[in-house]
Amino acid sequence: MDHQRVIRDVTVRLPMASSTPEACRWTVSALSRHTPATISVLLAVHDRLRCVAATGAWQVFATVPARTGIVGRVYDTGTPAVVPDVTVDPDYLPVRPDVTAELCVPVLDPTGRAIGVLDLQWSEPIELEPWRETTQQLADQLGARIAALGGPPAESRSEKLLRHAAALSSAPTEADVLDVAACAAREVSGLSTAVLLIAGQLGAPPAVPSDLETRIRAELTEAGPAALVRMVDRAHRYGAGYTLGEAGHPPTEDYRPLTRAGVRTLVAVPVGPPDVGGVLLVADERALRPDPTTVSLMELLAGQAWTSLDRLRTLARLREQASSDPLTGLRHTGPFGQRIAAATPGRTALLAIDVDGFKTVNDTYGHQAGDRVLVGLARALEGALRHGDELYRIGGDEFVAVIEVSRPEEAVRIAERLTEAARRVGRTISVGVALPRPGETPDRTLRRADQALYAVKRQGRDGVHLSAA
Repeated sequence: MDHQRVIRDVTVRLPMASSTPEACRWTVSALSRHTPATISVLLAVHDRLRCVAATGAWQVFATVPARTGIVGRVYDTGTPAVVPDVTVDPDYLPVRPDVTAELCVPVLDPTGRAIGVLDLQWSEPIELEPWRETTQQLADQLGARIAALGGPPAESRSEKLLRHAAALSSAPTEADVLDVAACAAREVSGLSTAVLLIAGQLGAPPAVPSDLETRIRAELTEAGPAALVRMVDRAHRYGAGYTLGEAGHPPTEDYRPLTRAGVRTLVAVPVGPPDVGGVLLVADERALRPDPTTVSLMELLAGQAWTSLDRLRTLARLREQASSDPLTGLRHTGPFGQRIAAATPGRTALLAIDVDGFKTVNDTYGHQAGDRVLVGLARALEGALRHGDELYRIGGDEFVAVIEVSRPEEAVRIAERLTEAARRVGRTISVGVALPRPGETPDRTLRRADQALYAVKRQGRDGVHLSAA
């Protein structure tokens, strides 16, 4: 093989390439005339390597994370990889089932910075070392031409949206979803500011909001909830819209707070269903001309953002259901165990509660009547507790209240309020009170509360007993 001829044939037309993709396609096409290898050029675009040109392969990876595979390793280190046997390299990404050897070299710009890789893979015996020198020379000339043409191709708006959609789907909290959605809206639309109104509430601002966003938030806050509702209602009633903000064409009344903030360009897109959703406002103080494609991309983004929000809320509901008693809605044994494990000696009181004569209700009137008694009693006990006190159902007719007090007598008064609340709904309860001792396990504290409860039972029920300190 005359490798100098290969270099001349491949690079002769590079100076005539008018774009980076054209330069990459010409390199791959011309090189493929001299070798049966599978050839590809991958360039760095944002945080991934994107395949810009390739010959036919069983599997062409359109994008590869920057440190994945042999190609990612070469890009990351800037060092060529000569792999005579791909089966022994754990980084190999299979593009064809018959590939045996791979040669990958970095594509460098004139400053020596890696901007991508040129990759060749063979399925027949090949002497790799001469090809390493040839391929590196080709990659260097390709890198110089790409730099002259302005560098790797810019990420398209749809590619940006796809990248942000992946971030939305993995966002761990609702605040993260709103933050990613706002960032995506700004980056994809090219407008400077994005604000989400969900269920009448403004999403949290970014760490460093722009001056325009600060003014928008101030105006929307001053306008009040009714104005926000009208803005959301307009988006859901009429659908997505945009304004050119041209002089002599005043905005609708609903958007007055935005124009007072200095907005001259606006894209407004509904988010989610009308009753619980909101609106995505993407704005700029420049008089720009957003087009229908921009609006469509914002609609896609809004849909993805709502899907992610709905997913998180569904997971939260499932977690709540898994930790709650389905009859009374009170938390049950799982969360109770976690709560008492964090009890503070001398301050966290456990109130063990048992419904007096509950078995008689079930035996006489049936379990449905017993369920109604439990639900009514649970509501009454919750109403008698203070804000921050917690009530758990840990058995059939057994409840436990966990409260924070400054002294034992305060816990007894709360327990007496619970007995009074039970009487008001036609039932009586027995309550045992215990405060954790230093070094005492939560289970032991609960056992003492139970013992105090049974002391009440022995004394005739419908009362309160405090366990000895």
